[in-house]
Amino acid sequence: MGTTTPPRTLAEALRARGDESLAGLLRARPDLLNPVPNDITQLATRAGTRASVVRALEHLDRFALQTAEALAVAPDPAPYDTLLSLLTGDGLDDGDQRDDAGAAITAALPGALSTLREQALVWGEDDRLRLVRTARELLAPSPQHPSPTGLGPTVSEATAGMSPGRLQEILAATGLPATHDPVSAVAALAALFTDRTRMAELLDTAPVEALSVLDRLVWGPPYGEVTPNPTPPVKWLRDRGLLLPVSTRTVVLPREAALHLRAGRAHRVPEPVPPAVGAAAERDPQAVDRAAAGQAFTALSTVEELLKLWNGGGPAILRAGGLSVRELKRAANSLDVTEPIAAFWIELAYGAGLLATDGEPDERYAPTPASDEWLDLSAEDRWTHLATAWLAATRTPGLVGGQDAKGRALSALGPELDRSAAPDVRRRVLALFAELPPGTAPDAETLLRRLRWERPLRGGATPPAATGPGEGADLRSRLALWTLNEAELLGITGRGALSSQARALLVEGPDAAAARLAPLIPEPLDHVLLQADLTAVAPGPLERPLAETLSVLADVESKGGATVYRFTPGSVRRALDAGQAAADLHAFLAAHSRTPVPQPLSYLIDDVARRHGHLRIGSASAYVRCDDEAVLNEILADRRSTGLRLRRLAPTVLASQADPGSLLEALRDMGYAPAAESAEGDVLITRAGARRTPPRTPPAPVPEGPPVPDDTLLGAAVRAIRAGDTAATVIRKDTSEDPSSATPAGSLPRTTPAETLATVQAAAMTGSAVWIGYVNADGAASQRVIAPVRVEGGFVTAYDHTADEVRTYPLHRITGVAELAEDGKP
Repeated sequence: MGTTTPPRTLAEALRARGDESLAGLLRARPDLLNPVPNDITQLATRAGTRASVVRALEHLDRFALQTAEALAVAPDPAPYDTLLSLLTGDGLDDGDQRDDAGAAITAALPGALSTLREQALVWGEDDRLRLVRTARELLAPSPQHPSPTGLGPTVSEATAGMSPGRLQEILAATGLPATHDPVSAVAALAALFTDRTRMAELLDTAPVEALSVLDRLVWGPPYGEVTPNPTPPVKWLRDRGLLLPVSTRTVVLPREAALHLRAGRAHRVPEPVPPAVGAAAERDPQAVDRAAAGQAFTALSTVEELLKLWNGGGPAILRAGGLSVRELKRAANSLDVTEPIAAFWIELAYGAGLLATDGEPDERYAPTPASDEWLDLSAEDRWTHLATAWLAATRTPGLVGGQDAKGRALSALGPELDRSAAPDVRRRVLALFAELPPGTAPDAETLLRRLRWERPLRGGATPPAATGPGEGADLRSRLALWTLNEAELLGITGRGALSSQARALLVEGPDAAAARLAPLIPEPLDHVLLQADLTAVAPGPLERPLAETLSVLADVESKGGATVYRFTPGSVRRALDAGQAAADLHAFLAAHSRTPVPQPLSYLIDDVARRHGHLRIGSASAYVRCDDEAVLNEILADRRSTGLRLRRLAPTVLASQADPGSLLEALRDMGYAPAAESAEGDVLITRAGARRTPPRTPPAPVPEGPPVPDDTLLGAAVRAIRAGDTAATVIRKDTSEDPSSATPAGSLPRTTPAETLATVQAAAMTGSAVWIGYVNADGAASQRVIAPVRVEGGFVTAYDHTADEVRTYPLHRITGVAELAEDGKP
């Protein structure tokens, strides 16, 4: 579907593309598909809108963007050689280094142009390259929006509105002959500035101070302020048009003069080749895998501890959403980490669907039912679940503690933490890791420089190198730095290098990553070592049932290579509250200890069990009952019980105005071991982990723009656009004898109902296609190419080439019909 003449518009250029090229455009710019354009003309119009062009520019690499910026300051249209000279310069007098740079630019420019053409930002043959008008407006220099190249307006633009007399004065000062009109005067001045020889001769006569002024303006910004009585160097430049007035106090260096001073280059430093990622250290790949596996196991333990911490119902939700600063500090203390790291683990568990809100009136965070399923998985599968969720998450815990655009604090689990660029940055950072040899840790600064080359800030500004989430760092650089830290915490990297299990996760998927990680994860143990000082030492990770029971029976005292648990009266009472009997606890310890059960531990269990449940707490508001009257007398006599407002109802019963929970905790603080009982008098057994949210789905990532369409959708969209273009540009037979009644191109055909019926019936019998005008139920008019199949009951069933499907149309909504010429068939 090619053209024999050069395209005159973007629509013609797109129409000349093949289907694969159109599909590539729609894949690169999926915003053009919302909704599918009716034809090529609408596609071209949509591709030239400001929002779409801005999005396309933001996805260019640095050299492709520099190429577009050079085209924006070049003549329109620009030959390929002109564009090349703007990038390489015409004064390669700096030796081999400049020669090498010119060769690199020459080699890279066809690829950059191909990228711009694929994105529909540039069209035309090489001898007439055109930048899309909206892109030119965005990238071309103006007083309000200086060009990223640092160039200013042309002589013609800068002298617009200047008096003819002033123009003649400038010509006289530069030694040019006078002209008869301002247009030729401007042309003569521009020709002088673009003539290398004459311009060099003019500058040879300039004062040294004037050349210093030009040096300050040549690479931008090209604007400078002057006083009403300028200095002699500035006056010399202004008299000769090398500085042209923008206002009474502002002058500008015209583009042609700046390009001469730059030796013809649009950019100070063209960057045709992506900067290489340097190596900070090279390590043994096996040591990297072991370190990453150890950190992965720590990550699993930390998330499990967080789930256990909020097992019975976590912290309340702030009115604006999220977690309060106090609750974040409390979680950080419990996990023994800093607050930013605690925010990361909380957000990771939330993003993986393990934590959610419970939806109760007093809304709190709690583990989800999916967390129980996750805990039942093997260690390697649990890790791949977390790592996969982290890769896809748009929530950004690194923002916690900062402020939003309105100055409000950003809280963990809050609603303002989504950043759609996060998944793309994470994957790109890890992809750059993977390009290095195994065991190589990249240098962070060169990594950031590479990322900025691949997705530069529009406007050409390169932020200073950042080593943290500072004020001056752009979002993508901050995301990259956070990715480095989070990948190490999660066990994606080990000692700064990408692990083999992470490589497998990125390339082959979770199953392959789990297979690589499994041999590196320590096997869980089924035993502990009991000590005479009422402690138990777990020399490694414990099997889940053992760990859960032991965490109820004892308190964790220290962590590390081995975990130390301490048995206390409170921890033993907690196990008894959970429904265990003293005999059960003795049997459990004997079965899982590689050392004999110490006598002090046995005495502790028996002593707490003997006193456990001796007091019973129920609800009156609350009451205490005990068969031993002396114990109740002792409680009444204790000054610490004054706040409970106890009174005796019977020799063995005390009543209190406190609620049962408060009464229970108060008596425990006084040294007793009461047990709660139900309304029927049975002992209530408290079990950990009883609170779960209703089934919840993990938070959906916020996409960065429209999703990339699949091949099926792309194929259907291209066919629909082609068919719509055929309907819009098709050649129709003129069946009218009156030439003035012919249907204008692009307008709906008009025929009588009888003519419409007769024409579609004839087309159905011959199997030919016709062109119709159609108005739908909403009143929207469109034109279509259809092949009628059946006409009956006031409806025509036909294959619609525009929609690429069979549809049924009411005849009364068809405005008219026209036959297609022989060369106009779809």
